[in-house]
Amino acid sequence: MWDQLEPTAAHIFYLTMSTFLIIYTLFSQFIRNNLHLSEPPLAILVGIILGPYMLGILTPHKWGLDDKIMQEFTRIILGIQCFAVGIELPKLYFNRHWPSVLYFLGPIMTFSWAIASLFAYLVFSTTVPTAMIIGACLSPTDPVLAASVLAKSRFSERVPNRLKHLLSAESACNDGVSFPFLYIGLSIYTTSSASAAFKEWLFITVLWQCAFGLVFGYLIGQVANKLLRYSETNEYISQPSFVVFYLLLAMLSIGLGSTLGSDDFLIAFGAGVGFGHDGWFSKKTKSMPLRAIIDLILNSGMFVFFGSIIPWNQFLPRDITPHCGVWQLVLFLFLVLSFRRIPIVVAMKSVIPDIRTYREALFCGHFGPMGVGALFLAIEARAQLETGTSIPLGKPNMPVPPYSDRTKAIFLVWPVICFVVLGSTMVHGLSVMAISLGDHFSRRKGERAPLIGGEVDGLGGMVHEGGGGESEPSVSGTDDSE
Repeated sequence: MWDQLEPTAAHIFYLTMSTFLIIYTLFSQFIRNNLHLSEPPLAILVGIILGPYMLGILTPHKWGLDDKIMQEFTRIILGIQCFAVGIELPKLYFNRHWPSVLYFLGPIMTFSWAIASLFAYLVFSTTVPTAMIIGACLSPTDPVLAASVLAKSRFSERVPNRLKHLLSAESACNDGVSFPFLYIGLSIYTTSSASAAFKEWLFITVLWQCAFGLVFGYLIGQVANKLLRYSETNEYISQPSFVVFYLLLAMLSIGLGSTLGSDDFLIAFGAGVGFGHDGWFSKKTKSMPLRAIIDLILNSGMFVFFGSIIPWNQFLPRDITPHCGVWQLVLFLFLVLSFRRIPIVVAMKSVIPDIRTYREALFCGHFGPMGVGALFLAIEARAQLETGTSIPLGKPNMPVPPYSDRTKAIFLVWPVICFVVLGSTMVHGLSVMAISLGDHFSRRKGERAPLIGGEVDGLGGMVHEGGGGESEPSVSGTDDSE
């Protein structure tokens, strides 16, 4: 009997994930506030250790978890995060702060796309369209990693609320806004004429997917807010159902976006903004750590999964990607982290209302992590190049020479994006520790906290009091706002 009991892949995943999360939750406060670490880097390390290249316990590809599963996994996580950011932004946030958000979604994001594309073209000796696709995948910042860095902790409390809200709003918007950049490069490979490519890009990508998606999502959120208010006022809904409504509405938004062929993430973000625009839901649920629970389970699971599927064997030159080696990937990662956002944000410091000092500009320029959103866009790009639709093959078929530029793009985009996501997760995940330690040892001995990096006052070089330093209420939806 006992020799017939074989654990399945699902059983192994349940065991490993629950073990990791139990250990993390037991020491989460210590890890966040004393070690200044977040869960994504730790989760990736767990995935790498348990993955096929080390212990061989987590082997997703052998289990049949292919690109289609990965695509839906990232879609759900990103959609929920975008929806959550929309709800948790302060009451009527965009009425006061839309210029700052637009600067990040406009010139800053365009610069990020252009400079990352240029580096990809030079480092990997690839074609311009392929470089533009890689640049587009890396142009948005990631709401999942941003949430882990800016989540409630001793470090995040030292950052002005106005900067945390700005980075959160930007990260939730730009995953959807990145689609027009992505489809510029894709259209060169997938559309026969320039005029047809422009019409498809303008009417389908910009107007239908982005503009319609955002407006439609906002209307969904407004209607859902009124329905929930009516039900709660008449005592038709129970407290557990009231809380679950949050998650169900996020899932509904994602499902509508996918069904209509619109932008899932902008619909989800718009729904979150519309649903939480008046702060009523946030007030009702401020004592319920629903967001933290979702972050811990979904996000940690995502990064453990990613750690186990990192394509290490593709980080070496191959016939189809001869210029994709370790040194090229390391150089590209360094250039992207150094020049993708920091120079443009610092240069525009004087025109962005919510950035008051050069230290704040440097902080906002640095904290532009690339994560789950980049992985989703890379899979979307491969799907369009492979099948001409948003549905990937699952596992690309290895072609025979001579290789077309389109085929080369299919096999270059994924390893490059995976390497950058790995590097960004580690760098940005460890940045909190580096900043805390740097701030600690830059002080005189008598001014240091008893514990290393244990300071609780605001980070130096930032405006914390007056002048909008804490321009937003600590709890979304309260009325003490400018």
